[in-house]
Amino acid sequence: MAITLAEAKATMVDKVDQAVIDEFRRESFLLDKLTFDDAVSPGTGGSTMTYGYTRLETPSTAEGRKINSEYSLNEAKRKKCTAELKIFGGAFGVDRVVQTTSGNLNEIQFQLKEKAKAACNHFHYMVISGDSAQNETEFDGLDAILTGTSTEYTDALGLDISTSDLLDANYKYFLDALDDFLSGLDGKPDALMGCSKLISRIQSVARRAGYLTHSEDSFGRKVESYNGIILSDLGQYYNGTETVDIAGAYTAEVKGSETVGLCDLYTVKFGLDAFHAASPAGGKIINTYLPDMKAPGAVKKGEVEMVAAAVLKNSRKAGVFRGIKVK
Repeated sequence: MAITLAEAKATMVDKVDQAVIDEFRRESFLLDKLTFDDAVSPGTGGSTMTYGYTRLETPSTAEGRKINSEYSLNEAKRKKCTAELKIFGGAFGVDRVVQTTSGNLNEIQFQLKEKAKAACNHFHYMVISGDSAQNETEFDGLDAILTGTSTEYTDALGLDISTSDLLDANYKYFLDALDDFLSGLDGKPDALMGCSKLISRIQSVARRAGYLTHSEDSFGRKVESYNGIILSDLGQYYNGTETVDIAGAYTAEVKGSETVGLCDLYTVKFGLDAFHAASPAGGKIINTYLPDMKAPGAVKKGEVEMVAAAVLKNSRKAGVFRGIKVK
């Protein structure tokens, strides 16, 4: 069974759980749009947190043939893949005196909201940069999945749209390169995703060309699109030490010299046959554990937790445009 966060909320009775689900949706366009295949049934001790699937890597082809001749043999190629569901979120502590004296501010509600925001940012980070080989608490993200595929695109000349003057000079070339990149995908994608600076630059490019459109989502947020493809700012990720951009900006070696401020642009098509998420059976994707104010102890503990993984079932339903200079 496939389920969205909006549908998961509809099955919940607890008002706090509903509010936390809405917080995840409000904080993340990606989480709001993703379909979750809640098909994983963990075994004893959570030993089977694995979502198995096949990924289409090379589609089949068709051709004409002459009378008394045979078609050339050609088969679609697929690959057996797995995605390990990961548990992530966080805990917070609230002193009982702080809670009882917080008044209209309500310390527990504030901490729940901030923890949901942090979990969203962590999910964004893993969707792009997750690497299970380097960190067992992460699932594999698009950076790892798309490396070496036909939809990994790098412009040979290098694109620089880091200033207003360079935007004026290069925006037409950038649009040509972007359309060339998108043409390699299987159908029109639903979203273009990147760091804040890159999405801002693409908005400027689209505005110059007259391709920037505006709408509103169900939460009243302004949604901007390029040629009907939603522009999604993945924001930033606090890793416990510093705040870093998701999907860039980073330093790279280009033609022997150091180039800084490069970002990658990711694009996806949402759907169970394309890019989606996997979660445990039963629809409990996000769980909230409220502090028990009647329990002994001065500091009460609360938690927000999510169990999920990202899945790409068709390698041509997602792509990455590498190394766009934005800083």
